[in-house]
Amino acid sequence: MAFEQIRKVISGDGPGRETTLNYYRVGPNNAEKKVYLQAAMHADEQPGILVLHHLIKALRQADRDGTLQAQFVIFPMANPLGMANINHRQHQGRYDPVSGINHNRGWPDLFPIVQSEIGDTLTQDIEQNKRRIRDLVRNWLTEQPAISALQQQRHFIMREVFDADYVFDLHCDNDSLLHIFALPQHMPELQSLADWTGAAATLVAEDSGGGSFDEVWSTLWTRMRKAHPGVPLPDCYSVTMEYRGQFETFDEINEDDAERLFCYFQSRGLIQGLPSRKRAVSPPPSDLTATQVVRAKQPGLLAYKVALGDIVKKGQTIADLITIEGDDAFQIRTPIIANTDGLVLSRSINKYVWPTKSIAKIVGTETLEDRDKYLLED
Repeated sequence: MAFEQIRKVISGDGPGRETTLNYYRVGPNNAEKKVYLQAAMHADEQPGILVLHHLIKALRQADRDGTLQAQFVIFPMANPLGMANINHRQHQGRYDPVSGINHNRGWPDLFPIVQSEIGDTLTQDIEQNKRRIRDLVRNWLTEQPAISALQQQRHFIMREVFDADYVFDLHCDNDSLLHIFALPQHMPELQSLADWTGAAATLVAEDSGGGSFDEVWSTLWTRMRKAHPGVPLPDCYSVTMEYRGQFETFDEINEDDAERLFCYFQSRGLIQGLPSRKRAVSPPPSDLTATQVVRAKQPGLLAYKVALGDIVKKGQTIADLITIEGDDAFQIRTPIIANTDGLVLSRSINKYVWPTKSIAKIVGTETLEDRDKYLLED
């Protein structure tokens, strides 16, 4: 049995700004598999914190019972810098105030780093290949400077996640149904995750374009496999899990979410025992290029015509935008329409919107022409 709390000190970018990063390790240190989980990388998205609060309790009991078959590393709040970003009584946790960087964008692309060093050292031994690649990543991390507070925070995280077999980055949307972002190559393994967790949608893309945290760890291995055909290489199943909306942080919801994750781990042999519930059936994956991100074209006040989970048709009005300026201010409405058939996955909790503000996501089945290489809502 092993349960450890770890604290790392982040030196601030100014006097009096020292920050502590807390995380946990639970499970046997010699386990063959490692599972990494984190929440609140976008610090204003807190349902995942409560999910991991409940999951830690369940994992600790499983550790006492001797049923853990993997080591679990859990960062319940991966972004203490963002948690401290409070201005004028409003919490702003999505962007680093010093650099302006989105906390879940611009993570390093590990493939060219490894590929430039790997040479002809790969063999037909999958475990040896895994160790070789992970050693290269570890060595690169050791050499990286971590000067700013943001660099330090990211460095502490990367040093813990780089050798994980499963990576779960827990987020939430503005106001949405539970959904998952994943690589298409990792289905149907992650269809099982969608089923156990009750996801309303699984959105897949090989590269969503923003250097998001989850893609760092999975795409290293999928791209190495393409570059070295015939060489046995493992997978890293890395996902972003969107736990509904920002306001859905409640024990009765998130404790159930933690239990569903626990059942998924049992189903994969990472924890011994039979799941406490039956596996449900979630929709099959949808290509992220088939998801319409509906945006406002002018400032105004939203009046929604659809609810989360509604199925809409192309051309259907999903909201009216009430004009708030000009000769017709507060008198006319402009319809905002769907450009695809599909599921209303998310809406905005902000009813006052401005040009380019995202107001909804509609999950369809047909690739949309306006979806380019950058697929994230941001």
